[in-house]
Amino acid sequence: MREFGAVHVSSGATFHGAEEDLRRDPLKVMRAFSLWLETTVKGAPVFVSDNPAYDWQWINSYFWQHLGFNPFGHSARRIGDYYAGLVGDWTASSHWKRLRVTKHDHHPVHDAQGNAEALLRMFKGERA
Repeated sequence: MREFGAVHVSSGATFHGAEEDLRRDPLKVMRAFSLWLETTVKGAPVFVSDNPAYDWQWINSYFWQHLGFNPFGHSARRIGDYYAGLVGDWTASSHWKRLRVTKHDHHPVHDAQGNAEALLRMFKGERA
């Protein structure tokens, strides 16, 4: 894994697993991420992503490899599926991306912030 970013949707708190830190000490990064989840999320954390089939595999692997557990459990949620269900149209699974405020620039924290913003707008009933 090169790097990753996470955003707590309710509070906006962020975590960045930076590339240079993951290269030097992935155990330290995953411990810090686990602690961040424990102190930021009330209850069990839920992994939500625009592409969990890819993203979750990395996080799952690194947690198991370095800590022996994954605080997210064994599943993840896909934003596009949630949106398609909300609007009742399975072909609309990418339209939610128009609800992002933060530009999707492939910086992991920025991308996670945009996804969180889109989710919050969906929770308020907004549609793309």
